Amino acid sequence: MHELGITQNIVAIVAEHAQGAKVKRVLLEIGKLSAIMPDAISFCFDVVSQGTVLEGAKLEIQEIPGLGKCRECGAEVPLDVPFGICNCGSMQLDLIAGEELKIKEIEIEEICV
Repeated sequence: MHELGITQNIVAIVAEHAQGAKVKRVLLEIGKLSAIMPDAISFCFDVVSQGTVLEGAKLEIQEIPGLGKCRECGAEVPLDVPFGICNCGSMQLDLIAGEELKIKEIEIEEICV
């Protein structure tokens, strides 16, 4: 399960950016064509975040649909798999969305003194 290693990296990156502040929420974008299972990331997140500034943080995941651009006619084609056929008949598509893995937002707890 490569999602465990990915989740460990996500937690490390967020913890570094939080600079010791308690993290309340993390928003990830995961492309449907990325071969990353959002459910596995969610499962691993609770385990990996224990004992860190992310412990107890809410993890939100937005799935980004696959999208290709036809090299022949320039049309954008929705994709469920990393290949497809354009309405013009061309199979020469460049992937333009759906392979993402982004930490989109981090919400931290502010302490007023």
